Amino acid sequence: MTKRLDLRVDFAFKSLFGTHGNEPILAAFLNAALRFPDKKKIQTVQLLDPHFNKENQEDKRSILDVHAQLEDGSRVNIEIQLNNKHDMEKRTLYYWSKMYSSQMKEGMDYGELCKTITINIVNFRYLSHMHGYHSTFQLYEREQKVLLTDMLEIHFMELPKLLIKWRNREVDPREDQLVRWLLLLEASEDEEITQVLEEIAMQEDQVLKKAMDEWERVSQDPEVLLAYEARRKALLDEKSALKRAEKLGEERGEKKGIQKVALGMIQEGIDSKMISKLTGLTIEDVEKLRYQ
Repeated sequence: MTKRLDLRVDFAFKSLFGTHGNEPILAAFLNAALRFPDKKKIQTVQLLDPHFNKENQEDKRSILDVHAQLEDGSRVNIEIQLNNKHDMEKRTLYYWSKMYSSQMKEGMDYGELCKTITINIVNFRYLSHMHGYHSTFQLYEREQKVLLTDMLEIHFMELPKLLIKWRNREVDPREDQLVRWLLLLEASEDEEITQVLEEIAMQEDQVLKKAMDEWERVSQDPEVLLAYEARRKALLDEKSALKRAEKLGEERGEKKGIQKVALGMIQEGIDSKMISKLTGLTIEDVEKLRYQ
C-alpha cells in the first residue's frame, strides 16, 4: 500500500479537509467537533478564501488554514500545528478577531455579525492543566458562569492526549466520531489505527470511507507530493529552530542564575578563586561581576 501523507502536516490536512469537492468530509468533521444535536447537524459547508485581511507575514501563513462558512452564517477556521511556538492563545484570538471583523461591510448592522469559531488541532500537549484532549472556551462571567455571548468559541484538540487515551482503551472510534476523525490524523504512523478506521469505514461510515479513499488518492498525486515534501521540510526546519532557541534561552537563564549566586558570594566576602571553583565561572568573569 502507498505510504500516505501525514495529515498532521497542515498542507496535507488542507488537501483532504479544505479542498473543493471534499465539503462532505469537512462537514462530517465539524459535526463531530462541534457536537451539534441531530436536528442542527451541518448538511452543507462553504469553503471560503483563506486570504482574509492579509496584512503581514503572519497572516500569509493562514493560507494553510481551513476557513469555512456554515449554513447559519457561522464562520469556522481550523488550524493544525505540529510545533509549539508557545503563542497559541494569542495567535488564536488574533485570527478570531480578524475573522469576526472581516464580516463587517459598509452599512451593516452589528446584529448581523455571525458566530465565529476557531479550532486548533495541536500535535503537542498545550493545556497542561486540562485533562481532556478536547477543550472548548467561550465568554463567561467569572463568578456565576453566565455566558455573555456565543459569538466566540475556541477549541483546542491535543493529539498526544488523545493517543494516550486510545492506547489505554479509554476512547473508542466506533462510538465517538470526533475520536474517529482525530485518530485519522495519526493513522499514517500507526497500522492498528489505520486497520480499525478502515473497518469502520467499510462497515458503517461512508464519509470516512470517502475520506480514506481521497487520502489514498492525493498521496499518489505527484504535484501534491512535491508541495507536501517542501512544506514538511519547512516544518522540520522550524522545529529545529525552535529547539535551538529554547536551548539558548535555557543556557542564558542558567548563566544568569550562576551569576546571581556568584554575586551573593562576592557580597559575603568570598575570594574570586573560590567563587570560580564553586560556580564554574572564570576568575575574569568573577572579577567583572565584582566591579560591575
